[in-house]
Amino acid sequence: MIRNPSRPIHRPKLRIAALSCVVLASCTVGPEYKRPAEPVPQAFKEQGPWREAVPQDAVAKGSWWEVFGDPGLNEIEQKARAGNLQLKQAQARVEQARAVAGIADSYFYPTIDLSVNAARAGVSGNRPDQPSKLPGNVAYVTNAYRVPLYASYELDIWGKVRNQSKAATARAEASLAQYYTILLTLEGEVARVYFLLRANDAELVILKGGIASRERALELVLARQRGGLASKLDVLRAQTEVATTQAEYEGTTRRRADLENALAVLLGQTPEAFSLAMQAIAPIVPPRVPIGLPSDLLERRPDVAEAERLLIARNAEIGVAKAAYFPSIKLIGGIGYESNELQTLLNRDSMIWALGASLAQPVFDGGRISANVQRVEAAYKENLAAYQERLLVAFGEVESALAGLRILQLQAEAQARAVDSAEEATRLATVRYKSGLVEFLDVLDAQRTSLQAQRQLVLVQSQQLTTTIGLIKAIGGGWEERVPLTSKPAVQPSS
Repeated sequence: MIRNPSRPIHRPKLRIAALSCVVLASCTVGPEYKRPAEPVPQAFKEQGPWREAVPQDAVAKGSWWEVFGDPGLNEIEQKARAGNLQLKQAQARVEQARAVAGIADSYFYPTIDLSVNAARAGVSGNRPDQPSKLPGNVAYVTNAYRVPLYASYELDIWGKVRNQSKAATARAEASLAQYYTILLTLEGEVARVYFLLRANDAELVILKGGIASRERALELVLARQRGGLASKLDVLRAQTEVATTQAEYEGTTRRRADLENALAVLLGQTPEAFSLAMQAIAPIVPPRVPIGLPSDLLERRPDVAEAERLLIARNAEIGVAKAAYFPSIKLIGGIGYESNELQTLLNRDSMIWALGASLAQPVFDGGRISANVQRVEAAYKENLAAYQERLLVAFGEVESALAGLRILQLQAEAQARAVDSAEEATRLATVRYKSGLVEFLDVLDAQRTSLQAQRQLVLVQSQQLTTTIGLIKAIGGGWEERVPLTSKPAVQPSS
């Protein structure tokens, strides 16, 4: 639109109007959120080789389990992401929270309603209030057509709507963080059960070898018995060892079935439809994980982020509660058409309109508003304590995992030496028994010690892997690649 040069512009009035809008927009009651200044350690107390400088690109970010270099694990992790039912529930909760945030944002805009009415009524001819222009008592019919458009808008002078929007948005972000917490927990649990299954397979291999060695020992004892060099008691002892080891093998097989079924549930599959081929755990060195600084947990761990988002929501709800002390101002208006004849409904003379405003100020409520403010302030304190506890738990989990890895490394080295010594002792005992220098009990004792040492080494190696998984979970896994609220979650569960 081109302005008429002869028409003056009242710039002072425009400035006053603009300033009034700014003042109204700034009248937001309630505290401004500030991240709690929690004491964060400068460094983790546990020292070790994993504290060496490791490039961040040495560790997979989103698919962190790839650091183990196990194709079988990579495959089932992807299946778990697509099929896990708990993850699908979390996805639905994210969508619900986003919808609630959309509802809260809708109050920034006016409400407009269209109401179309059409009515036809017959009036009694015996009415006592007959129109004077009608002769006598005459029955007649009336028509009424209305097409009104109503609009109402509440001025957000005290920031009630803004704080409601902040709270809903923060809760939606907390829901998304909870989704990633469940995702990280799922990824870690799948990896943990997978490595337990592989360790179980390695134990089955050891037990199968133990059965074979005991059967050879039984054959040796039977041969010596036939030559008069061994007693019936030695034969019974050898047979007992074979049967005992076979029983342990069957018990370990049952544990494998339990682990395989648990893995099927994590993948969202029925146990009968899922199977995993037997594969012994390889003697691998657990990968080094760059843990960063303790302060990184504030950004990396999704559960910490969730706790802070809930704290932000509680802080905004304090502003919503305090806004109830102040008056509520609504603007209302309407425009439309009304006529008793359909053909004249849209004529200019049939137009109707209305403008108005309302102000509602609480005068006495028996302390209801004050009590509600006290409630939300107490809820903020509760969430603050939950946030502080979540931080302590996070630091504790990292420290425990670091200490566990250091001690398990020493334990694995000692256990490997024990395996070597036990295997050599078994070999020497067998040779000496064949030469008649020792009793068969010495052979049995050496075999038992060797079998136990080998199984214990597999257990320690499995604990190293599961503790590494625990450390990755404790530092937040691939949290740095998670998407913001405005985007869809990185994992879209299949429907």
